[in-house]
Amino acid sequence: MKSRKLLFVTFGILVVAILTFYFNGIKQLYRNDEASIVKVINSIEGYEHKSIEILKIKDFDDLRIVAFLANNRPGYIEFTENKKGNYAWRHLEVRENETFSSFHSFPHKIMFVTNNENDIAKMQVDINEQKFEREFIPNKATVTWADLPQTDKNEYTFRNYKYYDKDGIIIKESE
Repeated sequence: MKSRKLLFVTFGILVVAILTFYFNGIKQLYRNDEASIVKVINSIEGYEHKSIEILKIKDFDDLRIVAFLANNRPGYIEFTENKKGNYAWRHLEVRENETFSSFHSFPHKIMFVTNNENDIAKMQVDINEQKFEREFIPNKATVTWADLPQTDKNEYTFRNYKYYDKDGIIIKESE
């Protein structure tokens, strides 16, 4: 009788542990669709009530990068793929008070995210002393990807930023 009771309690604890692990693991895993990605972003502290607009989803091997607007502010979220093909988020970044943002934490890539308030039509910057230039569509939410210059150290130096409006007039310069 005593061993049967112990077996029943052990089995009950095991079932509870499995269910807890299963449901907690499910919360962190998401598939490929935009609705699930929005759900992930809205589940993150500070983003619960933000309006999310997915702009672009791009995969690099087991890394998924999603560019989006949170309350019309540029941002991105990184996911890593597990062996079952599910994605778990690992990093999120949103730039408040910006209409044009660059993000360069990806393998040899830079991503530009703009919203519909952006006035920048062209940008120039020196990356590792090489001139880099990109054009953008003003007043439209966009995502633009570019390859970074090759480097032996995987380090990048960004200098001499110049931003132009649609008429070619410099809006802003910085070192």
